[in-house]
Amino acid sequence: MMWTTALRYNAHLVGTSSPEPRFLGNYPEWPWLDRVGSSWTGRIAWGTAYGLVYLWLATAWWQFLLLPVHWVLGPVHGAIVNWCGHRYGYRNFRTNDASRNFLPFDFLTLGELFQNNHHRAASRLNFAWRRFEFDPTYAVTRLLAWLRVIHLRPGALASPA
Repeated sequence: MMWTTALRYNAHLVGTSSPEPRFLGNYPEWPWLDRVGSSWTGRIAWGTAYGLVYLWLATAWWQFLLLPVHWVLGPVHGAIVNWCGHRYGYRNFRTNDASRNFLPFDFLTLGELFQNNHHRAASRLNFAWRRFEFDPTYAVTRLLAWLRVIHLRPGALASPA
């Protein structure tokens, strides 16, 4: 699954394929950042930066054992979200896929495991729908907007039905 996703993303990046029309537009595009982040030079630079932070902050040798975890955290997080979010949990909405909400791990993934809610309304800022659901990323987004660190478009906080 992760390899297929990587191949699909790379095909979009190099221009040999294009996302479905429904996924195009209405978001910022930074082609140079995509190129840098997808290059081996960029990957090695980020890995080196993590290593330098460990050199700076680690207080014991065993803490360096966590460095490889940091290097693969993105793909592992993606695998957890896509595997658990489409295999385990409950459904709030009937969708044309196997998406599910998996609340027990949702705090670890900051709201990313509300997959069924996300597939119902992908552009909604708050992925929580039910009273007992809580999307921590939405709370942080609201806080950053209130502090004027970010600017949300008018109506961005409205909940589409």
